[in-house]
Formats: sequence, C-alpha cells, structure tokens
Amino acid sequence: LFDPGELPEDEDKAMGLSMDIREAEARYLPEQLRATMEGTGHWGAVRLVPRDTTGSELLVRGTILVSDGEQLALQITALDATGREWFRRTYREDIEYAQYTNRGQNDKEVFQPLYNTIANDLARFRAKLEAAEIRAIRRVAALRFATDLAPEAFAGYLETDRDTYKVVHLPAADDPMYRRVQAIRDRDFLLIDTLNGHFDNFTRQMESPYTEWRKARSEEAAALRKLEREAWQRKLLGAAAILGAIAVESSNNGNNAGSSVLRDVMVVGGVYAIKSGFDKSSETGIHRDAITELDESFSSEARPMVVEVEGETHELTGSAEVQYTKWRALLKRIYASETGLAGS
Repeated sequence: LFDPGELPEDEDKAMGLSMDIREAEARYLPEQLRATMEGTGHWGAVRLVPRDTTGSELLVRGTILVSDGEQLALQITALDATGREWFRRTYREDIEYAQYTNRGQNDKEVFQPLYNTIANDLARFRAKLEAAEIRAIRRVAALRFATDLAPEAFAGYLETDRDTYKVVHLPAADDPMYRRVQAIRDRDFLLIDTLNGHFDNFTRQMESPYTEWRKARSEEAAALRKLEREAWQRKLLGAAAILGAIAVESSNNGNNAGSSVLRDVMVVGGVYAIKSGFDKSSETGIHRDAITELDESFSSEARPMVVEVEGETHELTGSAEVQYTKWRALLKRIYASETGLAGS
C-alpha cells in the first residue's frame, strides 16, 4: 500500500481533495502498478501488501506526492530483501480533460503510461542482476521471514549491518524447524492472496466512481482557470478604461463637452468591466463547492476477515495493516505451539 502523502497547503490547489480520497488512492494506485508489473511477465506473483511488510524478495514502496485528476506524481522506492535500494525516483504524468472524454472502453486507466514507466525501470534493473545475486535475494527473504517468526532460532543465519542483510550460513536441507517455517510461510502467502482478493474487489468497485471523480474535477478545474482568466482580463480592461478617462480629462481640462461624455462612458464602462470581473471570480466558488462535494462517496471501510488455522476459526478485524499484524502474531503462536519454542 502506498503512503497517502500530504494534501497541498495552497487552498486553491487542495480544493476538493481530502485524506479520505488519498487513503482510497493509497490502495487503488498500487493495485494499478501491481497489475502492470504482473502483466509484463518479468515477475512471478506480484502481491499488494500492507506497508512495512518484511520477507518480500522485492518491495516497491510508493508515496503519493500529487494526485488531483490532472497530474499524478509518485515517489517510488524499490528495495530487495538484502536491503539494497534499486532506485528512488519521482514519476510524474500530466493529462488534460480531453483525455478522459477520448478514452475508449478498454482504456481503463488514464495514467497507465506512468505505471508502464515504473514497471519498465524495475524490469531493467532486474535484468542487470546476476543469477547468484537473485539467488541470494531469495535466500535472504526466506531467512528474514524465519527470523521475524522465531528470532531466537534463526537470528544467527543472517548478518545485519545498517539495514542490509547477508547470509552467514544456511539451515540444513532437512532441518525440521526450517521446514515448519517454510510451511508457515506458505500459509502467509495464502493470507496475503486473500487480502489481495479484497484489494481487487475494492479496486473494481472504486474504478468507476474514482474515474468519474477525476474526470469531473479535471473539468471543474479547467472551467475554474478559464473563469479566472476572464475575470482578470475584465478587470484589466476596466482599469485601462478608467485610466484612459482620466487621461482624456487631463488633456482637455474638462472644457470639451464631447471629451466629458467620452470620459463618463469610459469610467462607467471601466467600473462595469471591473464589477463583471469580480462577478466572474465569485462564480469560481460554485466550482470549488462542486469539486469539494465530489469526495463524499469515498470512504475505506474495513471488512472483517475470517481465517481457519488447524481447525480453529479466527476473525481478523480492522484495516488491512491491522489484520495482517494480527495474522503475523497468530503465525508466531502457531510456530511456538508446533516447536515448543518462543515465537517472539
């Protein structure tokens, strides 16, 4: 899941945006990247996981910097299990309102080029890795999971230095404790797959209203900018007319009746133009209100998840992150009961 980031401090830029929407985007946007990565064929299973999950071979983190329907900016960090940072980059894509109206039925995501770029950069980095490096990443990932599950039993297999990990030695192939860990890890994958089914359902339900929200906000923002330009132009024309009237009055010293009429017309016209400019500015408030109202349909409700382990039923409640934290604690208890060792 992505970090939702922060909303713009500028009220004009933040209009219609909310943390409710950002939290929903923090689930929706990584699902777009996950599907893109998996669709390339360069990876095996690509899963959406709660933030700060350990034990992945490759973890792709994202922070939403900008997301307003017209622009999407993400900071992406890719870390493998050894702690090596593949890269940390900012990706930005700008679109216009017309791109929403010109979308075909198969064009589900207007920012798809951004996800393609991220997926291509990840694939290019992976292609540079030697087979031995990939093998080491997989071994470290498995041992980090084992260490998290039972630190007393497996801490000595890894050497840690400033968030980097290196294999010191491997468990024996027939080590019964390590086999139990591998079996529990398979259960962990199954739970993550179940969570991914939840995320997938959430994404499908969100897709249509979210696209319409972005489209409407883009349209309202474009209309707002147009009104602001027109208002500014009218104010400038009004001010120029009044200044012109003053110049006419000064040049004729008020003795020429025709000049006086011209002066009065210019003053009245100038005042009207300025007033109409301010009227245009007030109209922008209608669009701001419309944009703000568009976020009301977005709320991320947690759904209880029921799992069965060894014939016992457990209900995991709370957000996805909370559910997964409870699941990891449950796995540690399972390991402790099976081995007779402390699980944490």
